[in-house]
Amino acid sequence: MARCRIGLIGAGNVAQRHARVLSGFADVHLTGVTDVLPDACERLSVQHAAPAYPDVAALLEADLDAVYVCVPPFAHGPAEEAVIAAGLPMFVEKPVAADLATAERIAGLVAERGILTAVGHHWRYLTVLDRMWDLLADRPVRMAAGTWLDKVPPVTWWSRRELSGGPVVEQAAHVLDLLRLVAGEAIEVSAYGDGVPPDVDGADIDSVTTASLRFATGAVGTLVSGCTLGWKHRAGVEIVANGLVLTLGEDGLGWRDETGDGWLPADPEAARIAVDRAFVDAVRGIGDDIRVPYPEALRTHRLACAVAQSAATGRPVRVAPEVEALATAAHGARVGTGFDG
Repeated sequence: MARCRIGLIGAGNVAQRHARVLSGFADVHLTGVTDVLPDACERLSVQHAAPAYPDVAALLEADLDAVYVCVPPFAHGPAEEAVIAAGLPMFVEKPVAADLATAERIAGLVAERGILTAVGHHWRYLTVLDRMWDLLADRPVRMAAGTWLDKVPPVTWWSRRELSGGPVVEQAAHVLDLLRLVAGEAIEVSAYGDGVPPDVDGADIDSVTTASLRFATGAVGTLVSGCTLGWKHRAGVEIVANGLVLTLGEDGLGWRDETGDGWLPADPEAARIAVDRAFVDAVRGIGDDIRVPYPEALRTHRLACAVAQSAATGRPVRVAPEVEALATAAHGARVGTGFDG
């Protein structure tokens, strides 16, 4: 194909970011956009000279090569089903749903139709991960601690559990994905929420959540998530291996071992570009670097939903039944800087 013709479902902040990146690729043509909010759709349409369509069905009637689904968590499901029915490659922004049942259903349809997919876990494309794997080459991970301490984003649906899935599902998914990446599959979680919503109208989510995780590799881990601040304080993981401590975030990779310490800065914008570039190359048939296809993102989503369920019930939760059998074999089977999804 001369240029990859892409349609956008959604015109919010994340869709705007993808539109900016895709518009910078010489081999991409933004063919159309649709959103349930006509004003937002029109603004993005004008900004990128991409025709506005009244709904998903109308957009899919355009001559498309691929579709981006960039909708809020609660809106996932119908859009993906329509794209899959059309047989088009599909990029889905995380989280893949507000609940687990929707994501499981979409994953089944993806497998049934053999659809090419990618999910927007762009942290997998941080170039510092190459150095991380070098440092961990002969050192098994013993413990991994994830942290996301932030503010409440300025969108009304975010603080409603039914609409967003809660902070662990919507916000901390990047951190949970990194925990899976470095420590393997989690098989059991025990989590607690404070039961106190943030000071936002209509909020019913926990302001803070903590969780303990047990991995099939033998490693243990923790997650700390909070939305009580007025700023983004910390998002990343700390990894403890034999004689080594690593600190990984969007800003870079730090390490200390018996020989000393070091710091390698990261470029999160380059990672956001790389995740789009990999998807476009795969659609065009000139690349094979999709690090988080839908089935891999589903595993992270299952873990996030298990943490949320445990926090809601006060009881330990086992992750999906097949994970424990899969985990030991899958751990360490990496493609580039990600696991084989």
